[in-house]
Amino acid sequence: MAANVNPTVRRRRLGSELRKLREQKGMTAEEVAARLLVSQSKISRLENGRRSISQRDVRDLCSVYGVEDSRLVDSLMNMARESRQQGWWHAFGDVPYSVYIGLETEAESLRVYESLIMPGLLQTRGYAEAVIEGMWPEATPADLEKRIQVRLKRQERILDPVKPLRYWAVVDEALLRRVVGSKVVMREQLEHLANVSSMPHVTLQVLPYAVGAHPGMYGKFAILEFEDESDASVVYLEGVTSDLYLEKPSDVQSYSVMYEHLRAQALNAEQSRQFVIDIAKEYAT
Repeated sequence: MAANVNPTVRRRRLGSELRKLREQKGMTAEEVAARLLVSQSKISRLENGRRSISQRDVRDLCSVYGVEDSRLVDSLMNMARESRQQGWWHAFGDVPYSVYIGLETEAESLRVYESLIMPGLLQTRGYAEAVIEGMWPEATPADLEKRIQVRLKRQERILDPVKPLRYWAVVDEALLRRVVGSKVVMREQLEHLANVSSMPHVTLQVLPYAVGAHPGMYGKFAILEFEDESDASVVYLEGVTSDLYLEKPSDVQSYSVMYEHLRAQALNAEQSRQFVIDIAKEYAT
């Protein structure tokens, strides 16, 4: 497998192609499931990229759809093979949000809103240790260290000197005020936040308490966009036991509009950086 093959993205692209073939054939997911003697949910998971696709699955679906172009079948079969390979995150074992990591690794740009926790890609190790330990009190030391290492590895997208992730974060003042770990940890975290926000590909905006009610009070979310036009934008909503991925254009548009309102209500980038620096000084006393 080529080093730059991302199995998560391969599954999404393959699922999208299979959906197109089904729609061109004029068949519903229920009809395809009945032909293959499988559940409708399996067809849906194959098409939305949430399930690994075997070459046998591709062969059977191409047969149902009457695909006669051998080159197309070979291409889809190759995508299926690559989609079953492992991404860098698999080296850390079972990572609960591995689908998101795969998308984040491939994304060209990422817009996030956070209300209570410092965005993962902007966390220092000290802050990450404290927040992960606080959120998963029953985790073993080994599990905690695994999560920390995965978080730090993800941050390489921000620091990539060749093709860094275009990153925009809108954060609530609350996460700057909540003492996670200690005042020392918070001072280091906010100083790091101020430094990272000065990078040309990173934009940070703070929503101060004075704003009052705002659209972000629904909760945190992320919007991922990709360079390849065939990869639809995704809205990611993190849950305790499961996550939600929204890809319908209308859903992505709704969250994009919400994000624009948050940006408009927040301090601008320069004001936000100074705001963070001022709060960091408070932790030095």
